[in-house]
Amino acid sequence: MSGAGAPVQEPVDCSDLRVAVVASSWHVQVMDGLLAGAARALEAHGVTSPTIVRAPGAFELPVVAAELAKGHDAVIALGVVIRGGTPHFDYVCNAATDGLTRVALDTGVPVGFGLLTTDNDEQALDRAGIEGSSEDKGWEATSAALQTARLLRGLRG
Repeated sequence: MSGAGAPVQEPVDCSDLRVAVVASSWHVQVMDGLLAGAARALEAHGVTSPTIVRAPGAFELPVVAAELAKGHDAVIALGVVIRGGTPHFDYVCNAATDGLTRVALDTGVPVGFGLLTTDNDEQALDRAGIEGSSEDKGWEATSAALQTARLLRGLRG
């Protein structure tokens, strides 16, 4: 299980942070779960008015995240890519991952990495934070971005 060994991160007060969530549109059940997990994490951290937008797919997450980073203290990117029978999976996963990393490094705004890259629907559902899931990657990506934004604010004074 990929979640083994994850640290326990208690929510911290992030009510003063401007936060955005960008979520892809593919795989509705998985995305609904990821968005619900993100919403639970935002609420637990005291974020009351996040900006939430939808992107067409995972490939578009980085460009939307880059735009959102201009006016937010943290951006959470949520999506899912499920392996198919062609190399398209690898291209989309690599482009989205590299793009989201670049957004964070180029802007200094933390980007929560909630992009599931799975071999099948079952693995995606198991990480979506829905009933019966063993993991809640929407919560985890959101909490990580918020905690990083709080850390960076402290480091920057």
